[in-house]
Amino acid sequence: MDGTALDSLPLRLAVCLQARLPAEKVAGVHALWTDWQAGRVDPAVDAARAPIDQPGHPDKPPLTVPQKVPRRRADTTTGRAALIHALAHIEFNAINLALDAAHRFAGMPLEYYADWLQVADEEARHFELLNAHLATLGHGYGDFAAHNGLWDMALKTAHDPLVRMALVPRVLEARGLDATPLIVDKLRAAKDLRMVDILAIIERDEIGHVAIGSRWFGWLCAGRGLAPEPTFRQLLVEYDAPPLKPPFNLAARRAAGFSESELGWLRSL
Repeated sequence: MDGTALDSLPLRLAVCLQARLPAEKVAGVHALWTDWQAGRVDPAVDAARAPIDQPGHPDKPPLTVPQKVPRRRADTTTGRAALIHALAHIEFNAINLALDAAHRFAGMPLEYYADWLQVADEEARHFELLNAHLATLGHGYGDFAAHNGLWDMALKTAHDPLVRMALVPRVLEARGLDATPLIVDKLRAAKDLRMVDILAIIERDEIGHVAIGSRWFGWLCAGRGLAPEPTFRQLLVEYDAPPLKPPFNLAARRAAGFSESELGWLRSL
């Protein structure tokens, strides 16, 4: 990338958000994280941002409502490819969600932006791992229909970083932690051990991502004099968040910053 304008963090983030092709987006995210670590990016944390409500997306996969996405089975090669494609689509959206968390909200501490740039870089690596494995099954990203539910939550929480930290990392990404053991069991039964290994990498990183969300949610609550746990439960209702359904991955949620009282509340659901 050339030109001093791209040395500003908000502008570099905007370039990544607007990138349409997966390879272009992934390369841009990796370059941004490398440049940030090397001190080649002006944080410009208080700079004004023009919100990007529709990030770049390739022509495929076609997007539909969640109810119309076919059920994905792991006991056939095509079904397993569809399952892996769904996970890749989640990771592609997660790249945009992490970029948006850093781009949309000005005036946060420097560490906040560093955290979300790292998350974006890790989500990009997850996408690469999944897409490469998908290729071994004769498919690629875009081959199956997908939905836009994750980005819908980005728009629903666009007005307030506290709401974003509550409902994206601590709800949507935490649900991914809950789902992982069930998916691993299906993949073991299908003898896809490479995917089992990939999911272990993703789960390790996602625990860290949920922990980052928990930490900044707590920080924002403290700054507003709010108690985090009742505030979280109130936001679930107020924003009609996806329902929390067992089984819960309590060990992963504990590692990701959920308190023992919160885990007890989840057990009671």
